[in-house]
Amino acid sequence: MSLLRVRAFSKCLNRRSLFERCVTGVSHADRCLLCLTVRTGGARRISETPLRLQRRHFSPLIPKKEDGKKRVLEQSQLLDVLEARIQQLQSDVIRDVQHAKVQFLKAPSSSGRGSSSENPVKNAPWKQVDTPKSGQTDAKRASESQPSRWMEKLSQEKNDNKIKMQQHFKLKMHKYVKEKPSTKSKSSKGTLMLPGTSHKTISTKAKQTALVAKKSRDAMKVSKEITAAVSSTVTSTSKSKQQVPRKGGQGQSVTDAKAKELVEQPELVELSELLKLSKQADLAELPELSNLSLQAALAELVEVKQLEELERKINEQVNQLTSSTNPEHLMEDSEQDVCGDIQVNFRSYLEACVFAGDLERANHFLLNQHRVLTRRKLLNIGIYNIVMRFWAKEGALEHIGRMFALVEEAGLKPNLGSYCAALECMGRSPDCPPSIISRCLDQMGEHGLSLDDLFSQGVFRQDERDMVLKAVRTVQPDYQPSAKVTTTTYCSSPLVQDFYTQRADHHYPKLDFSHEELLECFNRQLSTEQACTVTIDSVEAAKPVTINMAKMRRLLAVHRTQWRTTLLQALKESKMILAKIKTRQYRHNLYPYLCLLEDAEYVDIMIQSVSNLPLRGQSLKCLARDLGHRVYTKYSVRQKGKSQMVEKMGNIYSAYTDLLARDNEVRDVLPREQWCKLEAEHSSGPTLQGDETHWPYIVTVEIGTYMVDMMVKNLKINSDILNPAFDRKLIPILYHMYTFRSTRQVGFIKPHPILTQMQQEAMEAKLTFDSYVIPMVCPPVPWISATFGGYLLTPTKLMRAVDGASQHELLLKKCQNLHPVLDSLNQLGNCAWRINKPLLAIIISIFNDRGNEKLDIPPPLSESPKVPQFNFNPEDTSYTPAEKAHMKREVIQAKKKCGEMHSLRMDALYKLSIANHMRDEVFWFPHNMDFRGRTYPCPPYFNHLGSDVTRAILLFAEGKPLGPKGLDWLKIHLVNLTGQKKRSSLLGRLEYANSIMEDILDSADNPLNGKTWWMNADEPWQALGCCMEIAKAVRSPDPTQFISHFPVHQDGSCNGLQHYAALGRDVIGATSVNLIPCDVPQDVYSGVAQQVEEFRARDAEKGLKIAQVLEGFISRKVVKQTVMTVVYGVTRYGGRLQIEKRLKEIDEFPKDYVWDASHYLVRQVFSGLKEMFTGTREIQDWLTDSAKLISKSGSTVEWVTPLGLPVIQPYHRARTQVLKSSLQDINFQISTDVNERPDTVKQKNAFPPNFIHSLDSTHMMLTALHCYSAGLTFVSVHDCFWTHALTVDSMNKVCREQFVALHSQPILQELSDSLLHKYCRGQKTDVKNKKYMEYRRMMLLLAKVPQTGDFDLQQVNESTYFFS
Repeated sequence: MSLLRVRAFSKCLNRRSLFERCVTGVSHADRCLLCLTVRTGGARRISETPLRLQRRHFSPLIPKKEDGKKRVLEQSQLLDVLEARIQQLQSDVIRDVQHAKVQFLKAPSSSGRGSSSENPVKNAPWKQVDTPKSGQTDAKRASESQPSRWMEKLSQEKNDNKIKMQQHFKLKMHKYVKEKPSTKSKSSKGTLMLPGTSHKTISTKAKQTALVAKKSRDAMKVSKEITAAVSSTVTSTSKSKQQVPRKGGQGQSVTDAKAKELVEQPELVELSELLKLSKQADLAELPELSNLSLQAALAELVEVKQLEELERKINEQVNQLTSSTNPEHLMEDSEQDVCGDIQVNFRSYLEACVFAGDLERANHFLLNQHRVLTRRKLLNIGIYNIVMRFWAKEGALEHIGRMFALVEEAGLKPNLGSYCAALECMGRSPDCPPSIISRCLDQMGEHGLSLDDLFSQGVFRQDERDMVLKAVRTVQPDYQPSAKVTTTTYCSSPLVQDFYTQRADHHYPKLDFSHEELLECFNRQLSTEQACTVTIDSVEAAKPVTINMAKMRRLLAVHRTQWRTTLLQALKESKMILAKIKTRQYRHNLYPYLCLLEDAEYVDIMIQSVSNLPLRGQSLKCLARDLGHRVYTKYSVRQKGKSQMVEKMGNIYSAYTDLLARDNEVRDVLPREQWCKLEAEHSSGPTLQGDETHWPYIVTVEIGTYMVDMMVKNLKINSDILNPAFDRKLIPILYHMYTFRSTRQVGFIKPHPILTQMQQEAMEAKLTFDSYVIPMVCPPVPWISATFGGYLLTPTKLMRAVDGASQHELLLKKCQNLHPVLDSLNQLGNCAWRINKPLLAIIISIFNDRGNEKLDIPPPLSESPKVPQFNFNPEDTSYTPAEKAHMKREVIQAKKKCGEMHSLRMDALYKLSIANHMRDEVFWFPHNMDFRGRTYPCPPYFNHLGSDVTRAILLFAEGKPLGPKGLDWLKIHLVNLTGQKKRSSLLGRLEYANSIMEDILDSADNPLNGKTWWMNADEPWQALGCCMEIAKAVRSPDPTQFISHFPVHQDGSCNGLQHYAALGRDVIGATSVNLIPCDVPQDVYSGVAQQVEEFRARDAEKGLKIAQVLEGFISRKVVKQTVMTVVYGVTRYGGRLQIEKRLKEIDEFPKDYVWDASHYLVRQVFSGLKEMFTGTREIQDWLTDSAKLISKSGSTVEWVTPLGLPVIQPYHRARTQVLKSSLQDINFQISTDVNERPDTVKQKNAFPPNFIHSLDSTHMMLTALHCYSAGLTFVSVHDCFWTHALTVDSMNKVCREQFVALHSQPILQELSDSLLHKYCRGQKTDVKNKKYMEYRRMMLLLAKVPQTGDFDLQQVNESTYFFS
């Protein structure tokens, strides 16, 4: 080892001496930073201490002398290259220097050039120079350095545009001549230089030469791509092959003529000035100048000119947007700052402290955050206002003054909430001098805030508003807050301007309720939400109670009482310990969150979660999230009660029902407008739109984890409770264990088998749900903003989002033009429903019997397959390893099947029990939406978006006569539900329905004991309900007067492809999806299936085995799901899984060929769609490529729907956050953090389907608004619209008109403009680097909107099968 170290030490000394000898030949004066950086790195590596060098490069082998010589030679050659580069940059090539952005530094004294032998690095000049970042200038260094000769020329060049263009044009000519393939020998070193350019021959390696050549080729490639994208004319003219002679008058005239020919084209008229400059340039100096070179140079000039023009237009339009209230302008600040999550965490903690009355803890926490400068930067004015508001309740004016001092010290500006707290405190202080109040009002005015703003925009609780008004009237006795009431709605979207401005023909529907009935419904709903839970009867309670069932129910009741007592004691002890724990000053613990409710309420939440725990258990993260969410919901409801909002809510709702009740006059006011008007009239008291903070996802899970830990440790049961033969001991009823999901290990909470058996055998007669699970028994509160609407008290978000995502909420709060979106949600929520009781009774009877998998009624667990019991010794040789593995797989499959059956059974139990609970009620579904604008009912289990069973038992509460065509529409709807006659006309379907009237009536009269014709339908339960409705109508005295409550559906014909065909004006695509009138419907699924069958037959003739196996198995059903989801971004992998599932459902298909067949079919389906929808593919590719470039630039894709809804894709690179608890450490894969870079793959794959989803939601909202104005009942399941049989024709007319109106807008052009405004601003066009090239590519792509075809949109109005 010692010998090796000596050799390494001597080697290092030799290298250093060689390097120093090489360095002495070069001066440091006027060197570029790039060269200095390279030399600094090289010198730093070589001049390290010998021991460190030996430690870094140590090898057990003796290094060869040849390697050392080679490295020294390479270093000396590198220094030669750098020296030549320095001299080249000192030459007169001004344009090259400008493009490279080279900066020269004045060297320090010559003594710093490595002259010190003791430490050559210490005094090196590069150790004293900080290299500036790209695009920045070091002012200090600039002041110390002397301006060089080329810098003076550069300043002169900037002031002389003509000289600049000449130089630029010559350089372009020179560039293309060099890049043109040359016939000269590789050893030729002749180089064309401009006048005054010094030349130095650089002897370098072939590798460096190849690198330069590669860069030139890459630049040429990019230039050609951009040129092709910008100017098709220039590209077409560049195909000429005529060569220009090297010198001479004839060659010059040919060049001029060719340039003149180019400029005379219309696309190049703007380049006439550039051509003049090119003629003035000394073109005779350019050898071998071809027409192609000149055209390519001019093409790039065209591209630069168009880029500048494009940027100029973008900036002009952006300036217009800045002065208007366009949603795109509001999207600029949509993302949170770095400390956004921390601020929400602080706010929730302080609000919890204040609500629990622990002011000392809140004040102490805020002061500790404020004292540390790094943490003070994380605070905003809202956090100070929380504590300030509490001091205002106490009337502590001195503390308010201290808080204002802290705000000033933090560099923040007081807002309306700050002055509201101060004035409230002054109003509560009887001895407060008026001068202080006047000073406060003056300071508020200095900050640009007025009293009217304070009363109209401020958030008040309890009597805060009265106290503020009392303080103000102390100095201004006559002051009266101005009530700003907006009776009309302005919307910038041209799609709905007439809807809001021309209301003379509007007939808004009324509910079939009186004012008193609606008030009674309101009070019932209010009581339910205040309780936060609802206990209902289970449909299994209808079963006769056996002795064992009664025994199990008694045991569970006794043990739950014991568990409740145990948990109460454990919670009290735990809170006492937490209250005494002193955490770090800047951290918080869970104690305030455990003081928000009564201890018994926390215990009830835990007991409820035990009862609802699935048979196979639940992941700790999900269980903890549900528990924490229940705590937050109860806390939010209690907070609203404490703020005295309930009484005010009742007063406003009482007046609001006048708009809906049948015993009041009809008004041309929308529900949202009426509520806003009433809220402005009832301005006194608390504000209904509070500013409470939604708890962060991490906090919610942390609270839930704490409760789960308490349950696992304290809930126990005797081991011999079911089997006295066992030894008696207390065992936990919940176990914490780990399982694998894919490759991740997940913590699980699993119930003990004893508890599971007791619950299954008890078949308890009661089920407890959260209140928001049950439909509302009164009309929902209308959405009036992004934070208020839906339920009365239960917190509800307007836009659904992934746990932890907050960018959508911030975006909505900034957007002031959401009125059409809110009004459409209110229209959907105001539709009243009732239960189809005869049908529900039949379903419950089958459910309580043995179920029926064919009819989608899951059987009880007693019908599940028994889990095999293989009790063999692992060392037993009677079974082979393959047999043992097979047995284990059987056990796993049986357990999986049991778990799936239990999940399906419980899901059906919940839905049927809720439906049975509401069987005598009229109820409503409040609606919200996802980030694309697609609407959903808020109750999760039972709603009209559910399965065939839940849809079948839902009827409109309002009935309407069938009218002259209503019965025909019921019959056509029945045929649609059967899945037959897809290619038949409406008349053909009607004739078919009339021909099977006997089966229809038999199904209605004897659904279970008759011919059971209805069971063979695609949607059997809806078909049975329709049979019953038809039977009632035909047996009524006058079918046209029969009052029908049955909803009739009109479904879009592959709606995603319809939007693509309309966007691209694709005639072939429009024909395939019924945008063009036809005598019979065009079924795109059947068309694709037919085309795939042709491909299969062709391949089968060629002898392809899998094509021969598939003969007779390619049907519409096999390809339908894949065709439907291709438009929404399904991949070949996902499509293969879909087809595989369909093939497995065919009993006759050989299972050994499923894999190969699905691979084959998915390729054919994609090929068929590509041929049928060429325009669709072009638009889809444009959207995908645009999203790819946008996300690569570091931004998420955002756009605005035609109705003004801002949309942002929340896909970011995932980061991991760990929550430590006593049970386990929980890892969170957070993919919605706006501080992380976008996930490029997800952004580009999701943009096309999400954009189409935003369009179909816009179409649905437009249809909903205009149906509401026409007095129609309307609900939707995305692209399936429901209404009464009487109004199907009216709804169809509205549906088609709004589709045409929507796509008559320049949607793609507006999207292009929006994306250009958002992502193509602020870039420097003179930065010739890779980043600029990507920016330029993105700008050109976004500006290049796909071309459209010749399809006439007006034909949609005449298309019968557009929606049918």
